[in-house]
Amino acid sequence: EVQVTETGGGSVQAGGSLRLSCAVSGFTPQSRICMGWFRQAPGKEREGVGFMDTDGTTYVKSVKGRFTISRDNAKNTPTLQMNSLEPEDTGMYYCAARYTYCYGGDWPPTSFNYWGQGTQVTVSS
Repeated sequence: EVQVTETGGGSVQAGGSLRLSCAVSGFTPQSRICMGWFRQAPGKEREGVGFMDTDGTTYVKSVKGRFTISRDNAKNTPTLQMNSLEPEDTGMYYCAARYTYCYGGDWPPTSFNYWGQGTQVTVSS
């Protein structure tokens, strides 16, 4: 059974930083996997933040240069480092995964099969 669990999050002032981690288990060994970070602000649709597979990472325009997706090799977990946070970054953040590569694209939430429960990020001005 595939399981996805986010940790991290919290509340910071504008300009601050937060780091989210995503623990993933249950995937078939040696599988091609695309990991995605999404967020959902109150009253808005869930949107992609960035995507990672073994070929690299991609980011949506609104977070490029501020957010970085990397892999914690010791724990084999993808992380989302968020710097220069803005109040507009406030929302529930989700880690998601699917079999197949990301292919450098910006993918909708419906293209991912496995989701974490989400973690809240609040940025105050």
